[in-house]
Amino acid sequence: MSEAKVRQQYDRLADIYDRRWHSYVTDTLSFLNTWAELSPQARVLDVACGTGEFEQVILAENPTQSIIGVDISEKMLAIARHKCRNYSNAVFQTASASLLPFADRTFDVVISANAFHYFDRPETALSEMKRVLKPDGRVIILDWCKDYFLCRLCDRILPLFDSAYKQCYTQDEFHRLLIDVGFEIQRDRRVHFGLLWGLMVATATKGGF
Repeated sequence: MSEAKVRQQYDRLADIYDRRWHSYVTDTLSFLNTWAELSPQARVLDVACGTGEFEQVILAENPTQSIIGVDISEKMLAIARHKCRNYSNAVFQTASASLLPFADRTFDVVISANAFHYFDRPETALSEMKRVLKPDGRVIILDWCKDYFLCRLCDRILPLFDSAYKQCYTQDEFHRLLIDVGFEIQRDRRVHFGLLWGLMVATATKGGF
């Protein structure tokens, strides 16, 4: 199962993850924070939160932001808890994107950054995000975009040595996934970081079903 492979991989990488990906994570999450325009009163869920870097970005601006981060790697979560140990309003727990342990209509905003290409069942994950959103809530997803040549190349090469990797999507494919589970796309963009990383971001709201 892909999720088990992802868990094992990131448990192994946890201690070096922040050092290895420092520039990429800093650039993409700073962009995402600006894009998201979170209300200080919003209750936020971060799906596949990793080592809690996005939580640190948010809490640096608003120390009282209510945010829950979920991830399938307990070792990544241990680092996230340590980073945010001074914030009682930041909570981390083990959970799969495909089975979120929260009641319907719980969150104002659901965010997922740099993880969608690992989701084994993207439609199920999106349906779960939609389920836990309040009626006027927003989902915001940032991930690799296969419209960029180097991302298409990575998409071909990565499965050869990364058994946990699933796939990345073109912007059109990603939008279709959102629409098929009942989201309405409100805002979207493709963005490039450095020479290699071409990403896409979308903000969507619940549709009529």
